[in-house]
Amino acid sequence: MGDGDRGETLLELLVAVAILGVAVVAVVGGIGVSVLMSDVHRKEATAGAGVRDFGEAVMAGGYFPCAAPAKYASPAGFTVPPGFGSSVASVKYWTGSAWSATCGTDTGLQQVTLQVASLDGRASERLEVVLRKPCKLGEPLC
Repeated sequence: MGDGDRGETLLELLVAVAILGVAVVAVVGGIGVSVLMSDVHRKEATAGAGVRDFGEAVMAGGYFPCAAPAKYASPAGFTVPPGFGSSVASVKYWTGSAWSATCGTDTGLQQVTLQVASLDGRASERLEVVLRKPCKLGEPLC
């Protein structure tokens, strides 16, 4: 054999395969993370739109004096997006100086906290809606 017949050694081939293997794993991992984050972003956008729709339906449904969270849980005209769940996290009542979790004298203001979340737990959005009792002519609190 002459000097020009020199081939690759086994060690050189193993190092080249190891470098290519690490590069392929990094690229495939990056693609996997990209797909996962795209799914999370889509679910966050859907939850955001869903909680706004929920809030609009609750506001359109009107005010219920000293209402429990269940009273606002299923407003007319609201459909939960597929793969998501909705809930009323809390209803707080205005006392004249602060929000309270218990209804004493109904002053005509409620803070309703709504939530829409994906069933797989990847996305969740909350919205606080303040409902005001409609005023009638001659009422003292209006």
